[in-house]
Amino acid sequence: MQRYFIELLKEEMNSRFFITGDVTHHISRVMRMKPSDELICCSKDGYTAKCVIEKISSEQVECTVLEWLENSNELPVEVVVASGLPKGDKLELIIQKGTELGASAFIPFNAARSVVKLDEKKAAKKRARWEKIAKEAAEQSHRNQIPAVHSPLSFKQMIQRANSADVKIVAYEEVAKAGEMSNLQKALCATKRDQTIFVVFGPEGGLTEEEIHQLKEVGFITCGLGPRILRTETAPLYLLSAVSYQFELMR
Repeated sequence: MQRYFIELLKEEMNSRFFITGDVTHHISRVMRMKPSDELICCSKDGYTAKCVIEKISSEQVECTVLEWLENSNELPVEVVVASGLPKGDKLELIIQKGTELGASAFIPFNAARSVVKLDEKKAAKKRARWEKIAKEAAEQSHRNQIPAVHSPLSFKQMIQRANSADVKIVAYEEVAKAGEMSNLQKALCATKRDQTIFVVFGPEGGLTEEEIHQLKEVGFITCGLGPRILRTETAPLYLLSAVSYQFELMR
């Protein structure tokens, strides 16, 4: 059944409600749905309902909730992925696949070795595209919520965003090269349901020693991600898969 994220809260969907904007076009023109067809609607505050279409026009789709669905496809913990700005479309891949794997938010940041530098205008355009990718990936993977996608931050701003996280991890290839293989497992085992894990990944050139020093000063744990050195776009997916295994498949 087709799934859509709509710009309404649960309380605004209790009676008949109206879907507008791009979703209307997709329902009527792309999927060619008709009155009496059923669909899944996800509210802005994370609730999911099975709905039926009452009326369709070129501007809006009128729906009624048939039942509220209790099941959640979200990870039992929140995982915030902070990525040093990589080259090309690598961040798009991280956002798309990271959304499928359950990330709750994506924070790109300007690392010392980031080659890409975005001015305010380019950053706004990029963010709009990143948000679209996250939304489409959330629909495809049957998420209950769309991950938040932030505009690029400075390294200092990124660290400040991690202040409220329960567990703070930085993937660091130098400790991986030295054979470190237990810190990630220890961190995940110590994490409880509903807590937030904030994970930092460097750009293509990795994080500098100074950046690692600053992260460790505010409580970040340096972790290796196995014996192989992963690309900047692969490492977040490895981490999210490990989180899913720990909190979904092992319990």
